[in-house]
Amino acid sequence: MTEKLPATIPATNPAIEDLEQELSVLWRRARAASQRVARAVHPDLEPAAYGLLVLLQRQGPLRLTDIAAAIGVGKPSVSRQIVMLENLGLVRKQADPDDGRAQAISLTDSGREQLLKTQRAREEHFHALLQAWSEDEVRALSVLLHKLNSSQAPAAPPAPAARPPA
Repeated sequence: MTEKLPATIPATNPAIEDLEQELSVLWRRARAASQRVARAVHPDLEPAAYGLLVLLQRQGPLRLTDIAAAIGVGKPSVSRQIVMLENLGLVRKQADPDDGRAQAISLTDSGREQLLKTQRAREEHFHALLQAWSEDEVRALSVLLHKLNSSQAPAAPPAPAARPPA
């Protein structure tokens, strides 16, 4: 005799169930937005590679191993993305001044320009999306998302310093 599973699984914590539902919606929308953002930088850019560009923008030139460690994926995955970014003219490899055997990867002028243009457009989108929110609400969301992200990442890079109030 087979056991019949219940049609719904009872929630152990309604707050967690609500959170899971809202995060599911957010993730679906974020995937779609990631596609649009990546295409705005370059029509052939994969969404995952956009994060590599932002990392290089914030950290400066990095070795392949440092990039892989920072985003928590293997070197082969990062290597493929770096080759694609290099072929698109968005990054370049140079000899690492600290170790002649290694290469430092950095943004090209074109990569930096395309990334900045896209970031300005994203910022304008967020301004429009959150225009009815108070600054305190936006900050609270940012703090809570950072806390959530930090709880999942074993070795997350340090958070950027908060901007002083304008």
